[in-house]
Amino acid sequence: MGLREDMPLLARHEGEWEGTYTHLDGEGNLIDRHRSHLTCRIVDDVTYHQTNRYTWDDGRTEVLEFPGTYLGDGRCGFDTERIRGTFWELDDSTIYLHWIYKAEGEDMRLFELIVLSDDGKSKSRVWQWIRNGECVKRTLIDEKRVA
Repeated sequence: MGLREDMPLLARHEGEWEGTYTHLDGEGNLIDRHRSHLTCRIVDDVTYHQTNRYTWDDGRTEVLEFPGTYLGDGRCGFDTERIRGTFWELDDSTIYLHWIYKAEGEDMRLFELIVLSDDGKSKSRVWQWIRNGECVKRTLIDEKRVA
C-alpha cells in the first residue's frame, strides 16, 4: 500500500492552513510569535511535502520546504538542512513527531503532537524542546484550514 492508504490522518491534513506560532522559554515567557501559512500535500505513494511560510509583524518572512519520505509501516522520515526525524499516527486524530533541529545540536530533541479536529477544519500542535532531559522551550501552534 502507499502513503495515503497507510496514513489516512496525514491525508486529511492535505491543504492550506493559516495560524500562529508562539514560542515560550522553559518558564513560559514569550520568546517569539509569528503568523504561518502551510501547504501540506501528498505527492505520490512515497512522498509528503510541506511548505511553511512565516511572517512577523516587523515585515520579516521565511519560506521553508519540508519533504518527507514514506518509510513503510505507517511511518515517514525527513532529513533536510534544518531538521531530521520521523512521524507516525497515534490514533485517528493525533500525529506524533520526534526530530532534531540541526542548528541546536544533536542533544536538542523535539517532540511534537499534532491534533486534528473531528471536522478537519482546525488543528493544534505543541513542540517540546528537550535538552539533557529538561524542557527548555515550547512552541504552541494553532491553525485553521483555509483551502
